Amino acid sequence: MTRWGILATGHIAGRFAEDLKRVPGAELMAVGSRTAESAERFAGRHGARRWYASWSELAADPDLDVVYVATPHAAHHAAALTCLRAGRAVLLEKPFTLDLATSRDLVETARDAGVFLMEAMWMRTNPLVRRMCELVADGAIGTVVNVRGDFGVAGPFSPEHRMRARALGGGALLDLGVYPVSLAHLLLGVPDHVSAWAKISPEGVDENTGIVLGYDTGAIATLSCGIMATTAITAAITGTKGRIDLSEPFFRPSSLTLHRDATAPETIHADIVGNGYQDEAAEVQRCLAAGMLESPLVPHTATLEVMALLDRIRAQIGVDYS
Repeated sequence: MTRWGILATGHIAGRFAEDLKRVPGAELMAVGSRTAESAERFAGRHGARRWYASWSELAADPDLDVVYVATPHAAHHAAALTCLRAGRAVLLEKPFTLDLATSRDLVETARDAGVFLMEAMWMRTNPLVRRMCELVADGAIGTVVNVRGDFGVAGPFSPEHRMRARALGGGALLDLGVYPVSLAHLLLGVPDHVSAWAKISPEGVDENTGIVLGYDTGAIATLSCGIMATTAITAAITGTKGRIDLSEPFFRPSSLTLHRDATAPETIHADIVGNGYQDEAAEVQRCLAAGMLESPLVPHTATLEVMALLDRIRAQIGVDYS
């Protein structure tokens, strides 16, 4: 049995707690929040045995095997550091932190302490996304030359909303853009060229962002994210011999369609169960059982390379969170 703690009591934490019930061998042991009322209410709603009124109390619970950190991302570094220093394995919501420096600090802390740490980039653990990677690796569409992905939501978000708050890492890039950027990285790796433009809000965060990544191989990725309008939230991976389309939302698709030259399209469907977080929880448990300190599906290197890329994009569009 893997005994889980959840740090934070918001919407995403609740969705994760619901999916944890679908994971064999998982038990929600405890929840921690900054207030006793919130922690107690969450524990009652989701069946946690214990609740704590501080992050440090949760992290100090010796019966926990792993803590899922689901705070707003401006608090990711501090919350995860609290758990790692207490010797707790951590599954940390995306984006990992606000920048590369703090992300690297977490990875180095985990490695020095010999503690498991994984970014909750659930897209990389999704069965259909993994099937897509297998098809690409097997040469089903030849050499990948183009990745397209978009993630835009309509809002509206008030000026006080966290999505518009610069100090909280607001804007489209970290919350939404991390998905298409991670998809491009998954398929093409680190780009040789980066070009980005964004419409900046009065609060200083990006409202609508376009990104072009170029690779010396000749491949390109065209990506977008925004908080002004709802986009298709689909993705297409094009190779020299065909294309793979991922259905909406591409980070948790219900189907993928394989197009190959001179053959009829082939669609592979997935049974959508729960909210989609169970796959990343199962991966954490698999890694812990095997004594791993990181997941091969969501390795530290990938997390840091994506965060470095997000830093480069932010520098070009003129967004900082200080």
